[in-house]
Amino acid sequence: MSSVKQYMEFVKPYKWKILWTILVGIIKFGIPLLMPLILKYVIDDIIGAENLNDSEKISNLLWIMGISFVVFLVLRPPIEYIRQYLAQWVGNNILYDIRDKLFDHIQKLSLKFYSQTKTGEIISRVINDVEQTKNFVITGLMNIWLDLITIIIAICIMLTMDVGLTIVSIILFPLFGFAIKYFFGKLRSLTRERSQALAEVQGHLHERVQGVPVTRSFALEEYEQGQFQTRNKNFLNKALHHTDWNAKTFAVTNTITDLAPLLVIAFAGYQVILGNVTMGTMVAFVGYMERVYSPLRRLINSSTTLVQAIASIDRVFEFMNEKYDIVDKDNAVEPGRVNGAVEFDNVSFRYDEEEIPVLENIRLNVEKGETIAFVGMSGGGKSTLISLIPRFYDVTGGAIKVDGIDIRDMKARSLRNNIGMVLQDNILFSESIAMNIRMGNPDATDKEVVEAAKAANAHDFIKTLPNGYDTLVGERGVKLSGGQKQRVAIARVFLKNPPILIFDEATSALDLESEHLIQETMERLASERTTFIVAHRLATITHANRIVVVENGQIVEVGSHNELMQMQGHYYDLYQIQHLDEE
Repeated sequence: MSSVKQYMEFVKPYKWKILWTILVGIIKFGIPLLMPLILKYVIDDIIGAENLNDSEKISNLLWIMGISFVVFLVLRPPIEYIRQYLAQWVGNNILYDIRDKLFDHIQKLSLKFYSQTKTGEIISRVINDVEQTKNFVITGLMNIWLDLITIIIAICIMLTMDVGLTIVSIILFPLFGFAIKYFFGKLRSLTRERSQALAEVQGHLHERVQGVPVTRSFALEEYEQGQFQTRNKNFLNKALHHTDWNAKTFAVTNTITDLAPLLVIAFAGYQVILGNVTMGTMVAFVGYMERVYSPLRRLINSSTTLVQAIASIDRVFEFMNEKYDIVDKDNAVEPGRVNGAVEFDNVSFRYDEEEIPVLENIRLNVEKGETIAFVGMSGGGKSTLISLIPRFYDVTGGAIKVDGIDIRDMKARSLRNNIGMVLQDNILFSESIAMNIRMGNPDATDKEVVEAAKAANAHDFIKTLPNGYDTLVGERGVKLSGGQKQRVAIARVFLKNPPILIFDEATSALDLESEHLIQETMERLASERTTFIVAHRLATITHANRIVVVENGQIVEVGSHNELMQMQGHYYDLYQIQHLDEE
């Protein structure tokens, strides 16, 4: 399905509103078409009427002007208001629906997609490109038709006055067709290129704004200025190329619209001299030239706007058609609250078909309530392994089962409702602490939020903040220390109360005092829950029921801390190295 057809699916619910807008618009644009007729009547049938005396002429003039004032002063303003309001109402509601759908789409896209796409580019498509598509509705579905109808009505009126003059008036129309075909064919691709260049600028800017501390610490201001100028210059070049082509389009089309009235004046003047056409008809035709060619100019402008809107539609639906890596089966089950038994049944995984496997032949049975720690050298596959449990990625071989059910047979959202995660870098949203904790359970009461904070050892530091639980934490929780952010993250997991927990390097970036506090909280949270821990510091996972050593994507050792130390294998070596480092 083409992007325009997909866009029309969002337009369908508003088709009757659009029809009403067009009908009201016909009246709105039709009223000014009376002006040349009024002028013709005044010149030929009042001023030039030899059978009327001055008193009768003045009386007729007052009548026609009185009626005209009523039409233009009383009738036209509310019609203008209704048309404008309806057009904008429809356009904005369609944009609302599209953005709503896009946000839902954003939440379903895989982590793989986000690892390959800049946040700024996504924002550009959802904000800038979607906004541009409104012109497709306002211009393409409304104004173009109104302008075409206005031209047709004007031509019909002109034909009733003089056929020959009408033919002269529209003789340059074929040139418009040629100009549109020649110039606007390329404009769509130029618009897409310009939009993509702008998205790259926004993506780079978003990333660099977040990375200002790195830029400052390495004194890279001049280097980053150069990097930004490269992308900004690319956008400038694309914009100027687009502008150049646009300017050529208007230069040609406006020349045509300027020539047409001159042809009419020349031919009509000749006919008046010969006595074949009245002066009023000539004046009316010159007036209708403006009524015909102004909509025609707007059609040219509309064509440019429409091409730009369609290019934006292409980009919006290119994004909206991005495939989901994780899709629920038609017969996927709702597991409800699980017990928490997890089985890795010969699990293998690779990020892309062309790449070598990250995990191979992982076999592990985890009983309900067990605490399992994954250790090993960086890059061994530990974090990848635990990311498969909530189906951030799907296994490429074997299966992961929860309570004996393959997680691919469960609805992903229901599965994730049973899992609580605390990561090394937990993201907090730039709202209040209470709101960030309540993300674990949006329906929780204030009392439940406080209880979760107390359980996570966060209540005491929260009460010292200026606004307590209503304190805004800033973007990504920038106003809180690392330990405070972790305790807020753990508090929302307490509030969620899931049967399965995942801690991925949850204490590795903290000082020893914060690490001890977080460790105590994690152990309290893990009580009677199935818990998976990825840890760098081995001293923090000696309490685990079993420790799993993962190297090069494979399990090489499994056992308790004491068992593995007695084996004096991989774990023993890692522990000795860390112990020596700490000493």
